[in-house]
Amino acid sequence: MIASNSSLRILFAGTPEFALPPLKALLDRGEEVGAVLTQPDRRAGRGKQLRASPVKQFACEHGLDVLQPATLADADVQQTLAALEPDLMIVVAYGLMVPDQLLALPRLGCWNIHASLLPRWRGAAPIQRAIEAGDKHTGVCIMQMETSLDTGPLFHRLETPIALADNAGTLHDRLAEMGSKALQYCLDLVHRGELPAPRAQEDSGAVYARKLSKADAELDWNQPAELLARQIRAFNPWPVSWCDINNQRLRIWRAEVIDHIPGSVPRQVFMDGVQSLKISTIDQAIQVLEIQRAGGRRMAVAEFLNAHGNLLL
Repeated sequence: MIASNSSLRILFAGTPEFALPPLKALLDRGEEVGAVLTQPDRRAGRGKQLRASPVKQFACEHGLDVLQPATLADADVQQTLAALEPDLMIVVAYGLMVPDQLLALPRLGCWNIHASLLPRWRGAAPIQRAIEAGDKHTGVCIMQMETSLDTGPLFHRLETPIALADNAGTLHDRLAEMGSKALQYCLDLVHRGELPAPRAQEDSGAVYARKLSKADAELDWNQPAELLARQIRAFNPWPVSWCDINNQRLRIWRAEVIDHIPGSVPRQVFMDGVQSLKISTIDQAIQVLEIQRAGGRRMAVAEFLNAHGNLLL
């Protein structure tokens, strides 16, 4: 077992901003990050320029070796990683499958930080799906990785309530910091000579969080208002809920549920000058608080109605 004053030799695999707090914590603790794995640079933005992932940018700024294989199934990639003789591999929203050969490589195995209370919300979009479903709580888990998706035994988990003010962005940031704390708790155990005790997941409670698409974000005004309000929160900041009104594509960033408007039908629009914009649903109504037209910028509803209210008539 590892002495309390020894650092761990770690492989870190991650791609988006969610992975940054755990990676930063490893450096702050003085652990030895032998290499950082992240996905290849992607073309993004209007100019379709190649863009490095947030993890790559952070790793390069801190002088860490970065590897960007298109797949981990390649024998040469596996040989390169094996030569590093890692004690542990930590995977956070990496986005590539880790084959059995690499799962068995580190002597302490491969740990994954997952943003849900497993087994609920296995899969690609656990933060958004938890808000969309109306879950009251969510959290992060440290899990021993297996070949199958998010099924491995759990070492540790932290829980947080989902507030009505939360959207996917605020919850993402909170869970990223919680993931860092959960990881450090488990690493502290290892440094005391105690491997975290794994606890098997109950498959009967498993729910799959399928990947988001822009089509998911279309608002169906024949649905209950509470569901639509959760959807708006879940898809902020991406892909952002949208609808077409009077041939105008509108993105709705923030909204709240209000009482049914007497005599209204689903999708009916009500404007009170530049003060409010309300849209009826099957049971109640949604009051829009922040909105954006195609090609425009995000605005508070009063500013939008003052500039563009005539487009909705």
